[in-house]
Amino acid sequence: MRLNILRSAALSLFVLIEVNYPILSPQSGLILFAFLGVEFTLANDPVFDTHLSLLSNKDWLKRLCHFLLAIGTVGCFAYIFVQTEPLLKNFWVDGRSLGNRAGMESIIDYTVGSIGLLLVLESARRSIGWILPALAVLFMSYSIFGSILPDWLFPHRGYTWSRIVSQVFLGSQGVFGIALRVMFTYVFLFVLFGNVLEKTGSTSYIIRLAERIFKPTTGGSAKVAVISSGVMGSLSGSAVANTATTGTFTIPMMQSAGFKPTIAAGVEAAASSGGALVPPIMGAGAYMMLELIEPSVTYLQIIKSAIVPAILYYTALLLIVHFYSHRLQHTQGSLVSDLTSSTTDAPHYQAQGWLFLLAFFILILFLILKFTPFRAVSLSLIFTLMASYISPHTRLTFHDLLDAFMKTATSATSLITAAACVGIVLGMVTQTGVGTKLPEVLLPMAEHSRLLAFALLMFSTILLGLGLPSSICYLLVATFIGPMLDQMQTPPLAAHLFIFYFGMMAMVTPPVALAAYTAGAIAKANLMRTSLAAFRFALVGFALPYAFVFNPELLLISKDGNLLKMIVKIGLTFFSMIPLATGIAGFARSELTLGLRVALVLAAFLVLVSTKIWIQMIVVGIIIGIGIIHWRSN
Repeated sequence: MRLNILRSAALSLFVLIEVNYPILSPQSGLILFAFLGVEFTLANDPVFDTHLSLLSNKDWLKRLCHFLLAIGTVGCFAYIFVQTEPLLKNFWVDGRSLGNRAGMESIIDYTVGSIGLLLVLESARRSIGWILPALAVLFMSYSIFGSILPDWLFPHRGYTWSRIVSQVFLGSQGVFGIALRVMFTYVFLFVLFGNVLEKTGSTSYIIRLAERIFKPTTGGSAKVAVISSGVMGSLSGSAVANTATTGTFTIPMMQSAGFKPTIAAGVEAAASSGGALVPPIMGAGAYMMLELIEPSVTYLQIIKSAIVPAILYYTALLLIVHFYSHRLQHTQGSLVSDLTSSTTDAPHYQAQGWLFLLAFFILILFLILKFTPFRAVSLSLIFTLMASYISPHTRLTFHDLLDAFMKTATSATSLITAAACVGIVLGMVTQTGVGTKLPEVLLPMAEHSRLLAFALLMFSTILLGLGLPSSICYLLVATFIGPMLDQMQTPPLAAHLFIFYFGMMAMVTPPVALAAYTAGAIAKANLMRTSLAAFRFALVGFALPYAFVFNPELLLISKDGNLLKMIVKIGLTFFSMIPLATGIAGFARSELTLGLRVALVLAAFLVLVSTKIWIQMIVVGIIIGIGIIHWRSN
């Protein structure tokens, strides 16, 4: 345990210092970062303990394997580090760095690189499962056997194993490429910031505040789950981790209020899955967009454009929960003021609330002042640590800080190993040129129908996102489809947000809805029914991306500078959340028939995706008419 604390503290302090005051070369910094992530993962998931049970009693064999893994990890990354870092140029082979002898690497270089690839694949398998490593192996196989592939599989000249190792491990376009750089430069520090803020107790203030606001309302416990999961999810950026954290509190609370286990778990999963869509942190996706979007955009532009869709998502979710709670009250006579007494007036809650607001205010202020995101979050982190000492209720002890380091390392190392593994895929995409061939197939479809092109993009994103972290899914899809996005007659930021949204929605898409399964396990509910409930509650998340790619005004992007048009479109979109919520919940003063529910949902979708204001207003008028008729009949 003490060794893990030292590892996590070393990782956190190294990133905090090296990102802000670099001593090493950029490539060497990434190598050391990857080493710390891979070593932490392998050390905390001992081989044979869970995978090869037949050998689990042979302690000597386990110890030997651990020793060999440790030697292999340290030796491999140390060699690459020494052969790359200019401060150690006296140890370079033939007086040249690894990068300067590209194409002329030695047998030792290739051997070390091969071992490093195996270590990256194994660490990724242990931290996030087999899907991404299998994808990496598939792409390496594609690179090797490209010359014998049929025409429909994008054949190429084929590459030797030594060329593959040189591309993805000995160079800067593979493991130590863009994916790992984003994790190192941006994501890790934001994860650390969120964990430090949580240790001050500030995040618990959000739950208390939500309890106080929604206490008098029907279905208050579910609304607390929506708000608290959204805020907490914006800090963690992980739907599964957020569900596991907030769900242990919100799901039992909803169940005790009368919600069925599947419904309680579904609400929590849907709310947690939207957390990474909430500015200003937005998981890792926002920082990857900084690297991928052409022409380049600023971090402030990304979070500004993400504000309205995020508010729409949680507005719809609150309305769905509200109408569904009224439906349960109508049929069961429960769920009225179903929260216990709670207050935010106590001194410790006030202190936590002020610290939370101040920390976010400082972060946004630094971003507005055009500080780089990593410098802004670093300064905000230091401010939070200093401000926490103002009140004894928020004061961080040394033990609290170590806990924050430990939690950060535990959650971030899975992203580090995943990013390193994604680097293998991206390296193969660059080497084989398949990234430029795929858009050639899809572009003719886009020319005939933008809707069809975006539908294909949605399905491919969800398919990849079923087993991958959403940020990694976004990176893969954006890399493949990137050349095509510029020709979709949509602002590049809108197209990239489209991919990012569906990467998150994969977390609640059956049959592999990871966030829903996590929530279902907490609620002890049927997992498939839970995933279907989560999918239904999160349905607005599947419509919003189409809304903002066809109506960029929802992202506060105006092609013609017409402010009135932007305001009207945003207003009509917010109105469409009402029929969408009533249709999904199946209640508006009384239970709705299936036909009326389908009609309301389809009408809401039509308002969302229509590009013509006059069509939107006609549909809104029809919805209002239906509402008046239904209101009078009840």
